[in-house]
Amino acid sequence: MYADLLDALPHVLGIYNFVALVIGVIAGIVVGAMPGLSATMAISVLVPFTFGLEPLVALGLMAGIYNGAMYGGAIPAVLLRIPGTPAAVATTFDGYPMAQKGEGGFALQVAVVSSAIGGIASAFALMLLAPPLSKVTLLFGPSEVFWVAVFGLASIIFLLGGNPIKGLISACFGVFVSVVGADPISGADRYTFDQLELLDGVSIVILLVGLYALPPVIDLLEVPLKTDQVTDNKLGTEPIWRTLPRMFRFWKTWIRSSLFGIWIGILPGAGGSMAAFMSYNEARRASQTPDTWGNGEPEGVAASETANNADTASALIPALTLGIPGTAVAAVMLGGLLIHGLQPGPMLFRESPTIVFGFMWQFLFGAILLILLGGSLATNSFAKLLNLPRPLLGSVIIVLMLIGVYSINGRMFDVYLMLGFGAIGYVMDKLKFPLPPVVLGLILGSYAEENLRLALRIGRGDWTILFANTTSLVLVALTVAVIFGPSVKRRFFAKRDDEETAKK
Repeated sequence: MYADLLDALPHVLGIYNFVALVIGVIAGIVVGAMPGLSATMAISVLVPFTFGLEPLVALGLMAGIYNGAMYGGAIPAVLLRIPGTPAAVATTFDGYPMAQKGEGGFALQVAVVSSAIGGIASAFALMLLAPPLSKVTLLFGPSEVFWVAVFGLASIIFLLGGNPIKGLISACFGVFVSVVGADPISGADRYTFDQLELLDGVSIVILLVGLYALPPVIDLLEVPLKTDQVTDNKLGTEPIWRTLPRMFRFWKTWIRSSLFGIWIGILPGAGGSMAAFMSYNEARRASQTPDTWGNGEPEGVAASETANNADTASALIPALTLGIPGTAVAAVMLGGLLIHGLQPGPMLFRESPTIVFGFMWQFLFGAILLILLGGSLATNSFAKLLNLPRPLLGSVIIVLMLIGVYSINGRMFDVYLMLGFGAIGYVMDKLKFPLPPVVLGLILGSYAEENLRLALRIGRGDWTILFANTTSLVLVALTVAVIFGPSVKRRFFAKRDDEETAKK
């Protein structure tokens, strides 16, 4: 089962793959250090430029950006009390007080070491859990694959948090976009509006860049950030080899937080923010000095950063094996796989073992590179990025977006379509509509339709074939539980609270 994992290692160690990984980690730290930007946006902008690259090189860039950005978000969180990424919110609780005491450099070094440990644990979880799960999913037929797609959509809609109605609308929009183009069986045009450019459907790259890259850039230009000119004096950085012995006392926190992050990463829709908060609260509860937390406790930084990096590779366990991304970044990475002709799901491990297992190794090496690239000198250098002018940064990103989208097919129609999706994404963001269901709807919509029609053709139009075996019934039960579970849970706790209030 794990022979393919070892066979993929020499391919990953090639010079081009390794250079791509290093560039990705550095770019990810830069992006994470810029408040308002995220790994999701960075990968969305990157995807169009990877068309001419080998799949492993392109995936190495994505894996590096993902690992780097999750740590990079700690830089403004510690120095400015502004989380560079949503998952870095808990890092501000103790990181910023440490910076106020002149220990900002040590806080960032704790963050980079903890991030690397969380990323390494997550990569090992991906390597150990994904192969056996893929063996099971290879037994799935069309009806089972259809229910997996439905379960994936339901998970993102109802477990993502917020308003399920808005999540459902977002998913339906994504499914609608997925059916644009020629019908795969009859060849009839569907929702093309007499535009020849839409006959092949909507490219997922155009959707990703529009939805995920343009709205953050608009926000970046709307709200200028005051950094108070971060300087080396505010960091107080020592060589990392001197500070490492002071971190060894966090080993219990590293183990506990890694387990939290892996578990949360596997759950669809949870993400690094939930992992960081849960890990922080549990580490504080287990601490012998909980009163010091919130006033500059380094262990708080370690708990938060370990957990929010431990969900990176683990979020790809359901994404690679079932086509169900655990986070928004994983959803974007599924789009990156698709543009290189790799269909996430049960057949990926059989048809492209070198690429998928090489991708796992890249996550492991990317996490290790964090320590090498996030040391003393690098920490000082990346912190200075906070002083870059926001209008200049936003303008550069927009130009890259336009060039990347135009380069796909060499036509302005794609640029206009991307801007249209960007406008839709901006409105959805302001109205608090979740964006991951749109991406997953586009990915799984056509996948579900194809397998549904195939199952019905096998059953000669008999709908009971969708419920003909135990696996399908289990998936249906899980889908129903995902849909109705949150509301039942809320009512149960509300009833219990009312009973406790009545007793008082």
